[in-house]
Amino acid sequence: MDKNKEIDFIDEKLLEDEIITRIKNVSKLKNINEKFIENLKNIGIHPCYSETAHFKYARIHLPVAPKCNIQCRYCKRDLNKVEYRPGVSSGIMKPQEALEHLEKCLKKIPELKIVGVAGPGDALANEETFETFELIKNKHPELHLCLATNGLLLPKYIDRLVELNVMNVTVTINTVDPKLFDKIYEFIIYNNKKYYKEEAGTILLENQLNGIKLTTEKGILIRINTVLIPEINLNQIEKISKTVSEYGAILHNIIPLIPIYQFKNHRRPTKQEMHKARELSEKYLPQFRLCKLCRADAVGIPGREKHGIKCDESPIFVRFHG
Repeated sequence: MDKNKEIDFIDEKLLEDEIITRIKNVSKLKNINEKFIENLKNIGIHPCYSETAHFKYARIHLPVAPKCNIQCRYCKRDLNKVEYRPGVSSGIMKPQEALEHLEKCLKKIPELKIVGVAGPGDALANEETFETFELIKNKHPELHLCLATNGLLLPKYIDRLVELNVMNVTVTINTVDPKLFDKIYEFIIYNNKKYYKEEAGTILLENQLNGIKLTTEKGILIRINTVLIPEINLNQIEKISKTVSEYGAILHNIIPLIPIYQFKNHRRPTKQEMHKARELSEKYLPQFRLCKLCRADAVGIPGREKHGIKCDESPIFVRFHG
């Protein structure tokens, strides 16, 4: 068999297997509408949801969301060109600048299908996320929109996400036990008030789960990100996966702790711990194992890009001091 045809055959088989896995998982869900099924069919072009697409299609993260309403103990937002991790970008773009940057990248990367906002703060805590998506929806309706969020404001903005035709939402959930909140987070800011410890954990979890349920019912696909923190939430992984699957999530992405900020002296999980966590989660949800812990301004085909390569080396940025 010709090498290219062999690759195409493998890709088609992988995609078919992925879709079957997703369908098996969602068959137990109630209130699944046509929009959900349509988005499920399109999962094969999202490189952060599909292992096949990871090596074939490009995504771009537009860094228009600097503000965050939660302080995670493992997260430090920053502006630089050297770190390759979430919460980092070279600068902050205004919505119109983000659109112009996107259009330059579209000319250079024909495989670009997915446009996301993943920070460097929380996408839903910034009005600029919605303004950017509105511009893209009007100018490039063929592109698929997605975002990453901690889920605190997800119930509040579901209708706006539906209006903008957002296809995917990734929600980071690190525990389903409010009593563990203080070990992972410092505080949340909700309705202009700071909350701490178990009270904050209760508010956050209620909004996350309610948001997942309501968003799924509107036809938007939900992926869960969980930062695996040894000695803190390894015993939470199975509970997280079981709980979010019941609320409508279709995919679980377990990622290793990067030891920075207040967790700079914590160790990364071992390969054995990562494997164990994914085995536990896989009882309830398919796993995504190819996450590259991308920057908030990443662009390219994840499985084929090189760190530090930018589509446009001279974008216009508004400086942000977080």
